[in-house]
Amino acid sequence: MLRHRSLVFPIAIVLGVLFHRYLVVLKFLTPCFIFCILLLSFSAFQIKNLKFKGLNMWLLIFQIVVSISAYYLFRRRSELLAQGFLIGIICPVAASVSVVACILGANRETITSYTLIGNLAVAIVAPLYFTIIGVHPEYTFWYSFLMILAKLAPILVLPLIVALLLQRFAPKVTNVLVRYNWISFYIWAVTLTIVIGQTIDYIFNSSRDQTVTILVLAAASMITCFIQFAVGRWIGKKYGDTVSGGQGLAQKNAAMGVWMATIYLNPLASVFPACYSVWQNVFNSWQIYRHDKKEREKKKL
Repeated sequence: MLRHRSLVFPIAIVLGVLFHRYLVVLKFLTPCFIFCILLLSFSAFQIKNLKFKGLNMWLLIFQIVVSISAYYLFRRRSELLAQGFLIGIICPVAASVSVVACILGANRETITSYTLIGNLAVAIVAPLYFTIIGVHPEYTFWYSFLMILAKLAPILVLPLIVALLLQRFAPKVTNVLVRYNWISFYIWAVTLTIVIGQTIDYIFNSSRDQTVTILVLAAASMITCFIQFAVGRWIGKKYGDTVSGGQGLAQKNAAMGVWMATIYLNPLASVFPACYSVWQNVFNSWQIYRHDKKEREKKKL
């Protein structure tokens, strides 16, 4: 089991390329799988440990400040590229981030707290930025806020409520969920395959006459992805949790990013988060491989 975890992403890529037309039909299952992942994660999380830490603050500051700064920095060169950078940085942390983060040794309380805090913060800041940019002036701040919140809240809040109710009224069920928490990795693997299939399908169906633009957005998303991993890990190191910093800042809810770009920005800008999904999972696959290799070497000693 340990030996093959790093193969999940390559397998997801192969299946995504071969069966993207079929996998995209299964995208309605993604929220259900995310719910299960978060329920398993929240079951091992005590609500009293939900705290806004210094690490959380600096990750949010980076997202909020750098996203809008990058937009205005690149706006003169290319409005489309500027929108790509904006959505690629402000995009909320993936709800399933705890799966990879905990495998790599992150503090569960820190990464779970940031999953909630980071997503709620983006639900407030992103509509404000979309209103300022004014691509769709017919969408007011409150309309955008409620639309984004409606997308995020059911996935984040519902499993938290269920987990708290189980902890309070059915502790034996909670103990079972905690004991089998490792199942979340395999749920994530299936979810990842569907998401990669969606990404491949989206890229395949993008406008053929925009090939150069798509390549530029793909390259920019790769650079942005690795910069965010590097900066996040650097910030996390200052607080003794390198993994939580890197995963919290860089592992994005790419599907949410694609949706926001399609609705509020130039739809072609959604190629940025779509490609970002590939790069972040390339890096995650490498991290898991390196982590598992070290674990195997320790066992030999």
